[in-house]
Amino acid sequence: MLEQGKHVELNILKRAVFGLYLTDDSGEEVLLPNKYCTEEMKPGGKVIVFIYRDSEGRTVATTLTPKINLHEFALLKVSEVTAVGAFLDWGLEKDLMVPFREQKQKMEEGRWYIVYLDLDQKTDRLFASNRVERYLQNDELLVKEGDEVDLVVQQKTDLGYVVIINHKHKGLIFDNEVFKEVRVGDKLKGYVKNIRDDNKIDVSLQAIGYRGANDANSELILTKLKEYDGFIALTDKSTPEDISTQFGISKKAFKKALGALYKQRLIEIQPTGIRLL
Repeated sequence: MLEQGKHVELNILKRAVFGLYLTDDSGEEVLLPNKYCTEEMKPGGKVIVFIYRDSEGRTVATTLTPKINLHEFALLKVSEVTAVGAFLDWGLEKDLMVPFREQKQKMEEGRWYIVYLDLDQKTDRLFASNRVERYLQNDELLVKEGDEVDLVVQQKTDLGYVVIINHKHKGLIFDNEVFKEVRVGDKLKGYVKNIRDDNKIDVSLQAIGYRGANDANSELILTKLKEYDGFIALTDKSTPEDISTQFGISKKAFKKALGALYKQRLIEIQPTGIRLL
């Protein structure tokens, strides 16, 4: 059965007046309307599409890319508020509905909210929910310390940034470990730094361990040196602020990476800066 809210690769079955009929391996068909069809799409070929219901309630395919997928979180803008709920711009022609019962607080037109995309099993319709906590759990963790994870920044607090981990768990990046601009809604790569006894998760934007972090930061420095014609006016004596502005990492991490690059004879450390060899 074709599941709404996901990208799937389907077979192009036949051409019709209104578009192309696509089919999965089970033989179930869905229409890709003419406005999404191209000359390259021909019967016998394949195409990757997103499945959802159009404004008339029909299951259709589209080649447009939505801003959120089924069982994921994203920051979306309210385009309209009506008597039945709020509607979000999610990149498709038909806006995404947030029923009033799924609003943590009354949504306002023009504002942005972190939401979760779910499927109503009774009506077989996609909907968004702003009741984020309902869809997050840390009781049974599917991550371990050191894992690379996908993050969605949920909110800023006094301690740092609350993040959603792999669209399943909640974690925290401490403020003093953030060395670049981070905003609510940002989608980032991070690493599980620590799992506490109560299953609360501390997250880092830097790879865990000397080797992982050092390799990533070394690569960052080399890339920047190439961008600046082989020379940057920063050394291990530079201020943490200047290093953070240029590279988005701490001075400690910067010095470790410099040491590794120097040992490999990839850079020269001069009194006024570092030079690529």
